[in-house]
Amino acid sequence: MKPIVQISLDLTNIEEALETAAMAMRAGVDWLEAGTPLILAEGLNCVRELRKQFPETPIVADLKTMDGGYLEAEMMAKAGATHVVVMSRAHEETIHCVVKAGKDHGVEVMGDNLADDMVSAAKKLEDLGCDYVIHHVGYDERRGIAARGERMPSPLDQLRDVVEAVKIPVQAVGGLSLEQAIRTPEYGAPLVVLGAPLTIDADSFKTASGNLEDSLRMICEKVHAYGDVAIGGQK
Repeated sequence: MKPIVQISLDLTNIEEALETAAMAMRAGVDWLEAGTPLILAEGLNCVRELRKQFPETPIVADLKTMDGGYLEAEMMAKAGATHVVVMSRAHEETIHCVVKAGKDHGVEVMGDNLADDMVSAAKKLEDLGCDYVIHHVGYDERRGIAARGERMPSPLDQLRDVVEAVKIPVQAVGGLSLEQAIRTPEYGAPLVVLGAPLTIDADSFKTASGNLEDSLRMICEKVHAYGDVAIGGQK
């Protein structure tokens, strides 16, 4: 699979989200994500607005479904999403419902493996019919562990294990620096997620002009330069 750059619009107003999305598309980003904060702040209208502005672009609606799986997935699909997200901690019947809605409405399902046993959760999501695994170390988990003076966990800790456990594409999210995120294809995870508001935290991507769009263009070019990425530990 060729690597994909996805920008997660974790913003709280649609105007800023649309401006950021337009800049990202000019820079070479492949997928847009209506992040959870944006959906909470603006409802599914944010997905409709993104679809209106970017009619041909894949859009992930990250509602993190836990129950009411069919209805939520159906609503996101009708709003214009091409990808929906269901949590591995949801009951398997909920995951079944999201997968069925995906088939009925032509959207793909991304399963989030936020769980105690992330490898098993990834396998479960694949077995239940998800199209992708989101390998996710949560915000509260990271911050809480760090606040106790312990090492903050990273998605990279188990990324290779998750990739090798499934035969579907994996993306890694949760506290990664830009330099770490753009290297995830080296682990066999072709879906690279960048968070917005975007912070260029690596000197290697800071341009002489300090222009954010130019920096993002450099990042997209580096990710796309990986070429085909083997899925599921394939050689």
